[in-house]
Amino acid sequence: MFVFLEMLRSWLTRSSDEKECGVCKIKSRYISNAIGVCVDCLRNRPEESREIIEMKHEVARKKYGLPPIPPRTQGGIPCKICMNNCVIGENEKGYCGLRLNRSGKLIQIADINTALLHYYLDSHVTNCCSSWFCPAGTGSGYPKYAVKPSAEIGYYNLALFFYGCSFNCLFCQNWTHKYLDNAERTSIDELIQLTSKNIKITCWCWFGGSPEPQLPFAITASRRLMEEKPSNRIVRVCFEWNGSANTSLVKRVGEIALESGGNIKFDLKAFTPIIHKALTGNDNVQVLRNFELIYREFYEKRKSLPILTATTLLVPHYVDEVEVEEIARFIASLDPEIPYCLLIFHPDFLMTDLPITPEKQFYSCLETARKYLKNVNASNLHLLGYPTSSLTWGLR
Repeated sequence: MFVFLEMLRSWLTRSSDEKECGVCKIKSRYISNAIGVCVDCLRNRPEESREIIEMKHEVARKKYGLPPIPPRTQGGIPCKICMNNCVIGENEKGYCGLRLNRSGKLIQIADINTALLHYYLDSHVTNCCSSWFCPAGTGSGYPKYAVKPSAEIGYYNLALFFYGCSFNCLFCQNWTHKYLDNAERTSIDELIQLTSKNIKITCWCWFGGSPEPQLPFAITASRRLMEEKPSNRIVRVCFEWNGSANTSLVKRVGEIALESGGNIKFDLKAFTPIIHKALTGNDNVQVLRNFELIYREFYEKRKSLPILTATTLLVPHYVDEVEVEEIARFIASLDPEIPYCLLIFHPDFLMTDLPITPEKQFYSCLETARKYLKNVNASNLHLLGYPTSSLTWGLR
């Protein structure tokens, strides 16, 4: 088994030949062709880098028939679901591809009653990034929020995978969400009926893609679940997202997670704005504001069972200890006990020319995060050849 893991690790860490930075012309195996710029130029020469990364994202989105940038067409129909604030002109699509302007009317491929969504049962304890502190993984919050005082073995999470996204992450590990034409359609009634018939379901988890473009559906379905289920039935509602939703919708998500015993996981992809844009096609101003909003409005109301958590994918060369330090500082400025998880990167989507996260980078980022935060976890460690998929320093 150990030999197999070593062989797998060796294969995963291979990358193509050195690539050249489009700004400084330096060559390195840690530059991805999908971005075209090295991290030093992104930080120190952002204006020179911007044109290159915007072109890269435009090319990446063209294949899927998606707008290169959020439309801002004068006289168009505004969409205020997320931070993109699209203004959709005649025969245009919104950035997520789920809303179109046809003859002056906003046509929604997915609406408040029907979603482009694939669902499945995921056995506890799942690979959820919150399982190291949440009720499903630990029994915390028993008996109000957990069905047993230990991990909920034998129970399930209903994983709710949305198609579409408000970002354009070049490393996306769920990039099939972009195939909107072939997406499954799901109704609220279908999800409610499934859950009511299976008492072993103790979690709903909205993810994707990212929930933001279809958040009205998720909120409506979650509310119906909580209203219609028996009062003594535990079904927590969690959200894994990029955090770019409209503020009013973010508050409604916070209310649902707080009441049900669920949590909200923000994927804080980078702190430096231009690096965040290089990786995702968008800035992170609204993301950080929404993270703080959930903290201010809800965190203290259930501090013993955190409603708020964050993860960061350690993209080689780009999301290094500098980015992790700034993210950890930001989280600690709110509360150093907020759970934070570092994720090992593996090559996917358009960034297959990078290796998995080097061990040196991982340990540097881990030590950096732990200087500021009390509860730091790491996941996907099997990619580094370790026998378990995560390390946990539980809540203290």
